[in-house]
Order: sequence, then C-alpha cells, then structure tokens
Amino acid sequence: MARYALVTGAGSGVGRAAAVALAEAGWAVGLLGRRAEMLAETAGLCGTARTLALPADVSDPASVEAAFAKLKAEFGRLDMLFNNAGTNVPGTPFEELTWAQWRSVVAVNLDGMFLCGNAAFRMMKEQSPQGGRIINNGSISAHAPRPGSAPYTATKHAVTGLTKSMNLDGRRFDIAVGQIDIGNAMTAMAERMARGVPQADWSIKAEPLMDVAHVGRAVAQMADWTLETNVLTMTIMATKMPFVGRG
Repeated sequence: MARYALVTGAGSGVGRAAAVALAEAGWAVGLLGRRAEMLAETAGLCGTARTLALPADVSDPASVEAAFAKLKAEFGRLDMLFNNAGTNVPGTPFEELTWAQWRSVVAVNLDGMFLCGNAAFRMMKEQSPQGGRIINNGSISAHAPRPGSAPYTATKHAVTGLTKSMNLDGRRFDIAVGQIDIGNAMTAMAERMARGVPQADWSIKAEPLMDVAHVGRAVAQMADWTLETNVLTMTIMATKMPFVGRG
C-alpha cells in the first residue's frame, strides 16, 4: 500500500536528506520549498520513487493552501509531514537585532510551522482512513541557545510547545505528532561550525559535525512506526558537540 509524505524545506540540507531517505524507504514524497530548481535536484536524488515538486513559501498562507491543494489532487492523501522548513540570520547580539531580522525568522520557523502543520492536520483529519504523522523540526536550540541567536532560539523553543499542543489535539483523529531536535548536521547552514562559532563565553571554537544523511534516516525511522506508537522527541547530534554538560 502506497504511503505519502510531504517534506518542507526539501530543496537542501536536512529536508533533502529526509526526502531521499523516505524515498529509499518506499514513500511517495511531496517536495515543498521556495526554489523549483532545488526541488528538481532533490527529486533527481530520489531515484525511481514518486515525487511531487511543490514550489511554495511556507510563510504565505495562500501559497501553503495552494501547495496542499495540489498535493491532495495528486496524492489523494497525506500519511506523514516532515515540518522542516527553517531559516536564520547571522549571529547577532540581542541589542543589535532589527525588527526585520526578527520577523524574517519568526515568519518561517514559527508561522510556517503552524501553516503547514495546520493544513496537514486538516487533511489527515478529513481523509479515510483517518490519521497520519507529523514530525516537527525543533533543534538543539529548542533546549539551549547559542550566543547571538535570540530569534532562532525563541522560535525553536516555541516549536516544542506547538508540538505538544498538536500531539494532544491530534489524538482524537489518530494524528501522531513528534519532534526531532538536530545538532550539528553538516549542511550549508551549519558548515560555519567547522570554521569556528561563538561559545557561551563568546570565544570562537570549531565544533564537530555529523553526516546529514543520518538525520534523514532518523526521520524515516520515526515515520515508519504505526500510529499507535509515537516518538515524541528525538535528539540526534554530533557526539562530541558542546551540548551535554557545560560545553
């Protein structure tokens, strides 16, 4: 029986890795992201799996609704959403942050998470058989901040609350909602860590990274459970990165 997934932020990084891993596990995968050419590249990496490119801006309600309408028309149902799209601004001391920087991160990381989760929730509630799984991308930043990361950290802490609320509200409809918190996966967004990033005392140190493919496989593993089982939170991280303990 075919299984249908949607990955947001599928054009690169964690989203691309998750899309490829899901395709390898036999899922049909919707690929949502801003850049059509990057979605095409991801589709090419998915081999013979069925894919559907959905160029869209997750921070725009009309764009999200149009993408989900196309998904429903093409796939007929949605069994899993990896609610992954996210963005950041360069590390900036709190007092130097601008309103525009704050809003640019909140619009994608929190508003976009709500819009895509809400649309998926409605689709899963209405389809037959009812239900599905939603995995929200939190972050190590959902637990502990880096210096100069107020917008990103605030949104990722908010994602944890959103995940728990969605989980409770989804139980009546067999919608299982969980969260994956990722630390130092090698992506374009994280490659600066290998060169050195600020620590809690503002010193600069290089940090270990892990292969982003491991994250993709973790998402596919979470997606594979039947709906009576849920991974509420998973933390996957570079083993030696500064997180556990005091650094």
